[in-house]
Amino acid sequence: MASTVIPVELRAEVEVLWDHAQMHHEARTVDAGIGLGSHDLDVPVYTAELYHRGLFPRIVFSGGNAPGTTELFPRGEAVHFRERAMESGVPGDAILVEPDATNTGENIDFTRALFESTGTLGDIRSVTLISRPYQQRRAYAICRKRWPEVEVTCASRAVPLDDYVAGIGDVDRVINTLVGDTQRLWVYPALGWAIEQPVPDRVRKAFSRLVDAGFVRRLHPEQVGMRR
Repeated sequence: MASTVIPVELRAEVEVLWDHAQMHHEARTVDAGIGLGSHDLDVPVYTAELYHRGLFPRIVFSGGNAPGTTELFPRGEAVHFRERAMESGVPGDAILVEPDATNTGENIDFTRALFESTGTLGDIRSVTLISRPYQQRRAYAICRKRWPEVEVTCASRAVPLDDYVAGIGDVDRVINTLVGDTQRLWVYPALGWAIEQPVPDRVRKAFSRLVDAGFVRRLHPEQVGMRR
């Protein structure tokens, strides 16, 4: 059985990355909510809650499958997310499905193309990206680079770190993904895939300590500037 306990000796480093990964945006009214596919089924549930609060009139769930989600969502992340949102009371005609994206860049590109194909791209001037908490900053940077015309807000359910880990049920998976998302904050701009963002020294030091502790499974293969 997978552990759900953060190692005591690494808790401070995990908390640093967890806090930095979140944008801490205030919820606001936007033209569309975009639920980013992942292993986290709270994304469609929270997207439904924001919809019911009247923060956006339409939703796109984007995602096919990525490593680790095929068994969870055999028909694709976006399809399962749409079904979960409808179980939470969102009408089906308020939801579009983008079923092909396999990474966050494709989430953005394919969602934009979907709006264009439906003749509604001109109506989308602002979006909220709903994601797992530690995907926020990376998703924001990618969206600003690949869809610069829209104003971007990020949202995830506010949940304590320990509660989030317990909900996922696997602390190793959470820390590995958190480390990988942090690394992408400088790898992706170097590759031209995202805007540059400041990464404080405390974040880089926490990242390096977790890499040294063996949390390397989700590192980007390019590993540009991994130790910067």
